[in-house]
Amino acid sequence: MGQSKHDKIAKNLAKQHKAEYNEGPGPDVKSKDRIIEVATHESDLYASLDQLKGYQKPKYIATSSDLVKKAKEITKGTGIGVMGPTGTIRKKAGGK
Repeated sequence: MGQSKHDKIAKNLAKQHKAEYNEGPGPDVKSKDRIIEVATHESDLYASLDQLKGYQKPKYIATSSDLVKKAKEITKGTGIGVMGPTGTIRKKAGGK
């Protein structure tokens, strides 16, 4: 069985940020300068917000191209940024 879309995105981002892909509970990628949670289904976007709570580093939801717009909507006012599937920042993480 091949890798899921989620696993492919997470492993690629982990490699880009010189970090390890966390397949267990918690955010998928924790690098020295940011925290990334991968969401490949619309229902995962809301759960991703909870996964990122409590971290002090810039936080991002990485998602497939078709969900970037929805991710930007639900992260409005949260300080959580949005990345496309290749790690391109589509909404910068920052203050609330």
